[in-house]
Amino acid sequence: MKLSFLEPLYKQSGPFASVYLDTSRDAAIEDPDAAVQLRWRHLRDALLSEGADRDSITAVAGSVGSDTDVPGTHGQAVFTAHGHLALLDELPAPPARDTAHFGTLPDTMPVIVQHAPGIPYLAVHVHYGGRHSADATGIVRIEAEAGTWPLTKVTLGHRLDEEIPVADWTHAAAEVGRELEGYARRIDVETVVVAGDVWARGILIHRLPASLRGQVTTVEGAGESKAGRALLEQRLESLFAGRMAAHDRALLDAFLAERARDGAFAEGLAPAVSALQRGRVRALFLNDHPESPLHMWAGPEPGQLALAEQELRSYGIREVSEERADAALARAVVGTRAELVLVPEQELRLSEGVGVLLRYADPASRT
Repeated sequence: MKLSFLEPLYKQSGPFASVYLDTSRDAAIEDPDAAVQLRWRHLRDALLSEGADRDSITAVAGSVGSDTDVPGTHGQAVFTAHGHLALLDELPAPPARDTAHFGTLPDTMPVIVQHAPGIPYLAVHVHYGGRHSADATGIVRIEAEAGTWPLTKVTLGHRLDEEIPVADWTHAAAEVGRELEGYARRIDVETVVVAGDVWARGILIHRLPASLRGQVTTVEGAGESKAGRALLEQRLESLFAGRMAAHDRALLDAFLAERARDGAFAEGLAPAVSALQRGRVRALFLNDHPESPLHMWAGPEPGQLALAEQELRSYGIREVSEERADAALARAVVGTRAELVLVPEQELRLSEGVGVLLRYADPASRT
């Protein structure tokens, strides 16, 4: 997974306020705005206790709960730097718990986790309820969305919505297929999910360009699409549960191949840090441990991280701070243009929860 969406945040200097809170607006909440503000007051007190300045508090307060147009369950991640909003991100799911942190580095791992698995997909719903005949009267309606799962839960992708007389459907389906191919190419989709009337969707599938036909998965019982939410959201939730994006899977396979031949890989926190210091990491692999107690030391630059304070000071780095390991690792990954792959433990348990695929073999980094 590429973390380019975090680059604008890391181009700014700290201290940073990092806030994660539940901003859900669903039928179970009587007054969602009041609930959001109550959660924010608790987090504001936490920021103040960590030394946050008033400008930072004001910047966060001006953003929390601003996602009034996003329905259903979700959350927000708000980051400020020097009292100004640095990044605002909608979370596909509410955070496990509301948190706030004020410190030298932004706490970005929770938002990274919510961006995973980052599967580019195309969802298509073919609406039709009439006779299964080309001479029938009525309308075939096509809804489609090209997006990245799970972000489309809260940030809609490219949308297509067309109505076509059923009498024209067998001919028009090919044109619709070409339109869908254009949508798919924009994001290099790896899965095409099609739902709806079996007869009408079958005509569309058989007229899709060959590049899309081999990627089609059909689903039944699409359910009602909710305004402001992902098309076919419930079916996509089931389909993508526990799945890695194809790009991340390829990186993991490359890591396993290098490990099998004792090649361009490293495993464990110390070897990974050593490789990141020298900018030799192609991809960092993490078992997600949201409550990990691991800490390390960091300097002002992305590659300035170490397990011991004295190591950084021996390089002549004066400004050092003790940070959560995941915060320091995330900054190093973004700053060195590496990629990050979250690996479920049941898939592969990494030593100390960390592994790296190197840009080239570097035996010294595996000591």
